[in-house]
Amino acid sequence: QVQLVESGGGLVQAGGSLKLSCTASASIASLNVMGWYRQAPGKQRESVATITTGGSTNYSDSVKGRFTISRDNAKNAVYLQMSSLKPEDTAVYYCKAVKFVGYRVYWGQGTQVTVSS
Repeated sequence: QVQLVESGGGLVQAGGSLKLSCTASASIASLNVMGWYRQAPGKQRESVATITTGGSTNYSDSVKGRFTISRDNAKNAVYLQMSSLKPEDTAVYYCKAVKFVGYRVYWGQGTQVTVSS
């Protein structure tokens, strides 16, 4: 079992930046895909960015060019650098990890990001 803990959320003005961190309770080297998802009030949870063990990344169109996902296997952590934030980025951001062997999916508890206009 892997526990994921997000941190770094908060309140920021439009145009500002935040960096989210997701720290795992165990090695992330075997977690094939890690990613960030978000859920705004009244909306479905959506994928924001993902990164594989090989470093391949994928971004939603809404954040492409503004957000950067990275992972540090030595620190068992995944990060989401968010820049040029917009009010529509306001949501609870969740960290997710997928392990293909045995197909295990892990979620963090979420961290709130609020962007004021």
